Amino acid sequence: MTRKLKLGFAGVGWIGRHRMQALLDSGLAEAVGILDLDEACVAEARALAPDAVVCASFEELLLLELDGVVIATPSAGHASQSIVALERGLPVFCQKPLGRNAEEVTAVVDAAKKVDRRLGVDLSYRHLAGMAQVREILRSGELGRIYAAEAVFHNAYGPGKPWFYDRAHSGGGCVIDLGIHLVDLALWLLGEPAVTGVDSRCFVRGVPLREAPDAVEDYATARIDLEGGVVVDVACSWNLPVGTDAEIGLRIYGTGGGIGLRNVEGSFYDFMLERFDGRQRSVLASPPDAWGGRAAVAWAGQVLESPSYDTEADSLVTLAQVLDRFYA
Repeated sequence: MTRKLKLGFAGVGWIGRHRMQALLDSGLAEAVGILDLDEACVAEARALAPDAVVCASFEELLLLELDGVVIATPSAGHASQSIVALERGLPVFCQKPLGRNAEEVTAVVDAAKKVDRRLGVDLSYRHLAGMAQVREILRSGELGRIYAAEAVFHNAYGPGKPWFYDRAHSGGGCVIDLGIHLVDLALWLLGEPAVTGVDSRCFVRGVPLREAPDAVEDYATARIDLEGGVVVDVACSWNLPVGTDAEIGLRIYGTGGGIGLRNVEGSFYDFMLERFDGRQRSVLASPPDAWGGRAAVAWAGQVLESPSYDTEADSLVTLAQVLDRFYA
């Protein structure tokens, strides 16, 4: 029988509980401890893991006998909590963003390297059905020379919790909440090329963000230049009148064809993955696809295999640096 990881869960709101459920269902992990300031969230988490110890603080959680920590607290605590856990010798799986800026993210990655412990971040769109196949198609050269990508993530109603709109707590607005997925997915699919330039525009309620520096952006657009001449156009928003709940997509174009990801009928969860050949298209993957917890489950499997640092986490610093340049 496979040994199960003993995990502590810091933050068991909707996302935290969903990732907990995925890990428990995978058979790779058990919940040893739970931490959340919301009693209702704790009660729902205990329904999933009735034997888990409810802790009053992050320090108390780390005193339990753990093999790793899953962090889904508000963004302001991600970096500091990750570092504390890593310094205790515990692998960490954290919700995005890992930090509010590149300085925080670099500090976490450096801490993971120093103690040689695995660090994972919930960049979940990498784990959509068919995405690994797309990465192989792009690397094989089947689509010819890749030269352009277009990415959008519009959330028509925006976050419901006040801390998302407080820069000190969130680190930013729609870019660090939604754009992070687009930038990460494009760079990951294209093989992590060097970023040579970022030209961006950010707005809040229709006004340039520079005129309201204490606010967070609710609309952003950017052109990202990559090594080799590839250009990636990105747009993301909260509360944009797009006529549906969400518009999410990524298209990558080469001289021999293209690849497209799009959400279905405004859904946040259902996606089509397609290959383009001129005016023709073929389906690579379609709903239903229970993809939300796959990043956490993959991390758990990797920790069981080896808890040591994986250099793939180095790319987290590059991602954070690109997001910082949106705001510059």
